[in-house]
Amino acid sequence: MPIDPERFLADLHRLRGFGASGVGKGVCRPAFSEADMAARDWLAGRMEEAGLRTHFDPLGSLFGLVEGPSLLIGSHSDSQVEGGWLDGALGVIAGLEVARAAQEAGGPPVSCVSFQDEEGRFGVTTGSAVWGGALSLAQADALEGPDGVPLAQARKALGARVGAFLDPDRFTGFLEMHIEQGPVLDTEGARLGVVEAIVGLRNLTMTLKGAQNHAGTTPMHLRKDAFQGLAAFTTALNERFRNVVTPATVWTIGHVELHPNAHAIVPGEVRFTLQWRDGSIDRLDRMEAIARDTVQEVCAERGLGLDIAPKLELAPVSMDRRLRAALEQGAEFAAPGAWRLMPSGALHDATNLSRLMPVAMLFVPSIGGISHDFAEDTAEEDLVTGLRALAAAVSALG
Repeated sequence: MPIDPERFLADLHRLRGFGASGVGKGVCRPAFSEADMAARDWLAGRMEEAGLRTHFDPLGSLFGLVEGPSLLIGSHSDSQVEGGWLDGALGVIAGLEVARAAQEAGGPPVSCVSFQDEEGRFGVTTGSAVWGGALSLAQADALEGPDGVPLAQARKALGARVGAFLDPDRFTGFLEMHIEQGPVLDTEGARLGVVEAIVGLRNLTMTLKGAQNHAGTTPMHLRKDAFQGLAAFTTALNERFRNVVTPATVWTIGHVELHPNAHAIVPGEVRFTLQWRDGSIDRLDRMEAIARDTVQEVCAERGLGLDIAPKLELAPVSMDRRLRAALEQGAEFAAPGAWRLMPSGALHDATNLSRLMPVAMLFVPSIGGISHDFAEDTAEEDLVTGLRALAAAVSALG
């Protein structure tokens, strides 16, 4: 397949210009932001130049389509608020380049995609989650971003671009190339990673309700300090998880909102998220039970109220054997003896698409294992190696 590495890299750098942070190769391109919509319009133009028919679905996911059944390749082009230039963008431009090369070669039939809101301004992998049936459009529309704007309002930025959801049966499978977002490949000196499975995720949003009061006159033994409740919960949770988790299990309290968040006021309320990831559904279940029991005990001991929002949940996903075998063949072609099989500790759109079609993933190294940061980077030589492996896999699949 006549891939063009220079064209591929040029497009990747051009996409970086939408929402460039001014710090290294950093990017700020959250879903439905002005930079995101400008990037999607530019991507649509590049797809059309490649002879693909463009289509925006109701969530803003952008497809570049060929006629008839086809393999789908892509990822997402939205970014974290402080993100890197490759997270998601690499897979989108790789999909574009392989689809373009396939058009130039007269086949095989390849379509490409950039999913919307994978980074979760409004949810978790929102665009592909709705298409995959994990979330209804009505449920998604009710989700709010950190600024309080609901997705239903943000979607109005699509204007006349929006079309219907595509029938997933038109696609024979989905391939996603991505940076590893971890240190394994970089530490081991491997050029590529073929993913065996993607871990599962649970996410709970909890609110502890205490009593707001004066920080100078309220005795410690009479306080109902919501933040102290969070501190006690975190300490107890870490101890109780100790005999349940494995070295590969991770959990994070990643977003905290303290009210009224003032230096002279005992906090009356704290809202926070707890997220945990593992490859075992049973372990995910056990961790959820521990978390719920622990927070209830802490609140009872400290006289705090408790609200727990409905959880977000994604199950672990194994890669399709046939597609994975093609990626293994492509990896050996592009980096003989310098690739490995590995799990994905990060979530990807492939998780949701596994409900619709066979999926598989390919990783390239992340320098220093850094991602979700302006410092995120990968050597361009490794980016091209990944592209060559992806194209070889597509050729093998026919």
